[in-house]
Amino acid sequence: MQKYKRKTRKGAVKRFKITGTGKVLRRAQNMRHLRRKKSKKAIRHSRKPIEVTGKWARRIKHMLGLR
Repeated sequence: MQKYKRKTRKGAVKRFKITGTGKVLRRAQNMRHLRRKKSKKAIRHSRKPIEVTGKWARRIKHMLGLR
């Protein structure tokens, strides 16, 4: 009997990135619109990806077919 192939969730593939060490990275929130009000420093800092930790990281890896 053959096992089924696990499908990845394409929405998760577009939103998250896995590093070589297995960390899950995401984009910063609150940066889609209304950026005029935010300070330049806040906008600069939000360019850097943020690490997802805990239960959410495990769930995202599962969505990507890594667990």
